[in-house]
Amino acid sequence: MHSLKKSMVLLFSLLLSASVHSCLFAQRIRSSEMKEFRKREDSLKHFAENIVFAPETDQRFRADSNFVRMLVRTLRLKNSFAYSFDSLRTISRLYAPDSAFRVFTWQLKKDEYTFFHRGAIQMRTSDGSLKLFPLHDVAQFSDRLNDSVRSPRNWIGAIYYRIVLKTFNGRKYYTLLGYDDFSSASTRKWMEVMTFDDEGNPVFGGKYISFKDDSVRKPVQTRFNIEYKKEAATTFNYDPDLDMILFDDLVSENNEPSHKETLIPDGDFQGFKWENGQWVHVDKVFNFKLKDGEFPKEKTIYSDDGKPNEQKLQEQSEKNQKKPLKKDGGN
Repeated sequence: MHSLKKSMVLLFSLLLSASVHSCLFAQRIRSSEMKEFRKREDSLKHFAENIVFAPETDQRFRADSNFVRMLVRTLRLKNSFAYSFDSLRTISRLYAPDSAFRVFTWQLKKDEYTFFHRGAIQMRTSDGSLKLFPLHDVAQFSDRLNDSVRSPRNWIGAIYYRIVLKTFNGRKYYTLLGYDDFSSASTRKWMEVMTFDDEGNPVFGGKYISFKDDSVRKPVQTRFNIEYKKEAATTFNYDPDLDMILFDDLVSENNEPSHKETLIPDGDFQGFKWENGQWVHVDKVFNFKLKDGEFPKEKTIYSDDGKPNEQKLQEQSEKNQKKPLKKDGGN
């Protein structure tokens, strides 16, 4: 239940990312269309909540099946890309910074030891029709997650909570940050770059994670993850002020670093800086350590016990709605 609460806090924060887009797109949906979307969203909400909260495995899987079928039928409605589905609190609905697509992701728990991920990428189309890429989680059947380029059919599986857009030589690179409950003892957070091939199909991963500036050289990876103790609160997010992806330096609480379920933050931060089409690893971001209980800026929408701070959420949402929509993610 503890991991479930953590997931829900994370998913609630994801809604902030979609708020500006829902405002910009709202004028494209006619009142008659809006009424139909809201009606369908009410049914989707029931299934979405049961995916997470239903007590029995068969109930969760049945809710997931019903949710997928109804979601696809709803997305087939014209201009569905403009509808934000704000009440689906257990489903991540994340728009790309340039509004070229959005990603739906969620988690399905089989038992205390097994978690599956479901998802789909919906592309923005000029005529409002549906172009959808279902995502198929095969992480449990693969042992080369960090050194393989993948398609939607062999996706690694994660609940995405951030998309960072960068460009290099005129091409767009979308970096996806995601959360994975993974096991009863440990949690993972993922980072991978998604591009689109010449046919417009999503491609996950590539030679984008570089450790060239490390004193001990590591190979270039196609994606990167941290794995840590289930109860540990960790940072793994993009900091726009630093223009870096930051993550906690992890140490074993009982001197067993090979046991990922013992890893907790030590107060230092590592990171990645975008350089010439790659995320280059930075071994030590700050020259100081944070005191116990302190952590970087992304903490501000939460109270010390991990619950959303409603006032901060509202303030952040209002700020998001005032931000102009950027055409790209910078260099």
